[in-house]
Amino acid sequence: MRTTLTSKSQVTIPKKVRESAGLQPGSTVLFEVEPDGRILLSRANVSRENNSTTARFEKMRGKATIPWRTDDLMALLRSDE
Repeated sequence: MRTTLTSKSQVTIPKKVRESAGLQPGSTVLFEVEPDGRILLSRANVSRENNSTTARFEKMRGKATIPWRTDDLMALLRSDE
């Protein structure tokens, strides 16, 4: 299958490939360059990403349970106590 690189260096992944890889809007993909120059595209495996700093922080996204207001938080951070 062929697709064309846009002026912004973007490509559309063909529907058949997206369906085969189980890709949906918002999916994370992984690009790997093989020694022979081939480029592999695959759905990023969560367990494979677990060692990265980004993955550790992504797990905590949205976990805060304290309803801080920005002004209150900034006052706390800037206090001299």
